[in-house]
Amino acid sequence: MGLATTCFAGGQREEPLSNSVKALMQKSISDLAAPQLMFDNPAEGEAWLEQMSVRLQKRIPDETYRKDFLKSVHYEATRAGLDPQVVLGLIQVESGFKKYAVSSVGARGYMQVMPFWVRSIGSHDHNLFDMRLNLRYGCTILRHYLDIERGNYYRALGRYNGSLGKPKYPNLVVNTWRKHWDYVTASR
Repeated sequence: MGLATTCFAGGQREEPLSNSVKALMQKSISDLAAPQLMFDNPAEGEAWLEQMSVRLQKRIPDETYRKDFLKSVHYEATRAGLDPQVVLGLIQVESGFKKYAVSSVGARGYMQVMPFWVRSIGSHDHNLFDMRLNLRYGCTILRHYLDIERGNYYRALGRYNGSLGKPKYPNLVVNTWRKHWDYVTASR
């Protein structure tokens, strides 16, 4: 494991969860399915993977790891009902694609997940620096916030960052997504 990198991302706020929400989030976190691209046909998936891989090459030079990362992002985002490109924008803003990023408030990994989530919905042996686990937590948490905010991405992103009601962070994620990660498939 490399040295932790300091990030200045905000932190999610710990709030009580209803038992039903907690159970649903725990179930989502415990899913250990192998990541796969979730496209209507394999050619679309490969086209997306190649395009995103080119865009991410400077930040994650190792091609094998980069493609595994992208497949994992796509899988976790899609299974949570999120746009994978928005998740890529969030990761760029939160951690700059640094696996061992740690914010000033203790958020960890690519998606800057606060450790209290492990206590709340996870297991004591969950390592938030594990790529797949971090992505699974982050996407599950963002989905939770999106549900609370009835589909409003700006408010959900504000909750994710601990800056609800302040437009700077949601605007930054959306602008990063549109500038660097927007992608239209042939079927759209």
